[in-house]
Amino acid sequence: MKRRMMALTLSSTLALSLLAGCSGGTTGTTTSGSTTGSTSGGGDAASGSVFFLNFKPEQDAQWQELAKIYTEETGVPVTIKTAASGQYETTLKADMAKSDAPTLFQVNGPVGLAAWKDYCYDLSGTPIAGELTSEDFALMNGEEMAGIGYVLETYGIIYNKALLEQAGYTAEDITNFDSLKKVAEDITARKGELGFSAFTSAGMDGSSDWRFKTHLANMPIYYEYKADGINSTDAIKGTYLDQYRQIWDLYINNATCDPGLLSTKTGDDATAEFVTEQAVFYQNGTWAYADVAELGDENLGILPIYIGVDGEEQQGLCTGTENYWCVNKNAAPEDIQATLDFMYWCVTSETGTKAMCGGEGAMPSGAAGMGFVIPFKGNLESSNLLVNQANEYVANGYTPVSWNFSTMPSEEWKNGVGSALTTYAADQTDANWDAVVKAFVDGWATEAAAAKA
Repeated sequence: MKRRMMALTLSSTLALSLLAGCSGGTTGTTTSGSTTGSTSGGGDAASGSVFFLNFKPEQDAQWQELAKIYTEETGVPVTIKTAASGQYETTLKADMAKSDAPTLFQVNGPVGLAAWKDYCYDLSGTPIAGELTSEDFALMNGEEMAGIGYVLETYGIIYNKALLEQAGYTAEDITNFDSLKKVAEDITARKGELGFSAFTSAGMDGSSDWRFKTHLANMPIYYEYKADGINSTDAIKGTYLDQYRQIWDLYINNATCDPGLLSTKTGDDATAEFVTEQAVFYQNGTWAYADVAELGDENLGILPIYIGVDGEEQQGLCTGTENYWCVNKNAAPEDIQATLDFMYWCVTSETGTKAMCGGEGAMPSGAAGMGFVIPFKGNLESSNLLVNQANEYVANGYTPVSWNFSTMPSEEWKNGVGSALTTYAADQTDANWDAVVKAFVDGWATEAAAAKA
């Protein structure tokens, strides 16, 4: 079966790719210009242009700089438009209806592909496909390669080592949910004495709620899929929603703010609370390294998200992708060729790979790079501490948690879960938790059915 996705457990090829890492180093494949080889979109790239609808607001500045450099080198116009956080699908729908539609866009996996498969150029045999380190990173639509994963990421609970030690603990004291709970609740009990909280605010506005309605929600989905031996479903059972509740309770009741304020708290609030040392723990991922690096590598670490499942002591971090590049097959042939060339340049040239993989100072301008691990042969060693710690978990034999949220049935489903979580946080009754369960289980079935209608 050629449909590829990271589910249940990650393949050995993914582990090897993680160990390869990414960085701002200068080694790697160098390609000048934009020649892609014999396989093409059938047009003359020199007369074409590129329009990339970017999913990641946090990398907008880097993409804008890369686009300018590429145009200066090749003469090919490259336009980067970045959708607002949480608005990608809406923006994509609107832009695809225009005469100057994106030539390069992204889907989040099989569910996203279902909506956009009729727009996807077959990337089979293209030079960029030949740069993949494994076919596991290709998103297939039958025999066609509809998308290519362009970044691998990891998330967990980022922590401040110095504050944790001030509280009398080290990371070695936290190996499962019970030990995480013990440490967090002890910090809360001594908050006045210590001068800091256990967790940053679990903000539920649009800039932050994805961390909990999507990334945290991945945990019960992962364990249900693992227990049932499946990699997707039209009817989630909610087997591990009690565990979802207890980790959510731990976050919101041992944090920097009252749970009733979460609807107004933002992603920037959580970041600020962490870097100003108001809290020990902050759920986020490798992409957030630049935001917290000012604390110093000696003070940073990342832990798995423990929810209270048997055997979780051997669980690693959450690693995968929901970022698949797709080329618009309805674009003009010369624009398809130009887009294929640009993609290839990004993952093979010294400038492109340093920008995508690099940390501090990796951009030609001297700004920080994107900090990605890319699943291509040009991937570079990492300067991102969080990436390197993720690699250590893999090397030490811990089982990575796969990204299964690409199987979530819709954005509406996520919003329903997020709304219910926010209501429950303000009034933590069983009835309000039942509403979370209803949004999770019944909402999944409803949205899955609607997607098939």
